[in-house]
Amino acid sequence: MRQYEILYIISPEADESQKDALIKRFDEVLTDNGAEISESSDWKKDRFAYEIEDQREGTYHLVYFTASEDSEAINEFDRLARINDNILRHIVVRREDKE
Repeated sequence: MRQYEILYIISPEADESQKDALIKRFDEVLTDNGAEISESSDWKKDRFAYEIEDQREGTYHLVYFTASEDSEAINEFDRLARINDNILRHIVVRREDKE
């Protein structure tokens, strides 16, 4: 199992209930495809240095999880995040193993 983190930016146009539903849905995408989430939390709401899809600010959400290298969790998250209008940007990073 490898450790990963995902950082994604949620559009400010999403109200609180839409944001909560979005986070729950994307956490379920990971867990339904074999990942184990250790932390999923809002990091901060911040103003961008430049506009992203005509938006000047967004909420950064950070997820730490473990998954096998051949897990579909990351691919499915990436696919769905690309087509979701409320996710402005996202990045998946494999974390260094601490030994």
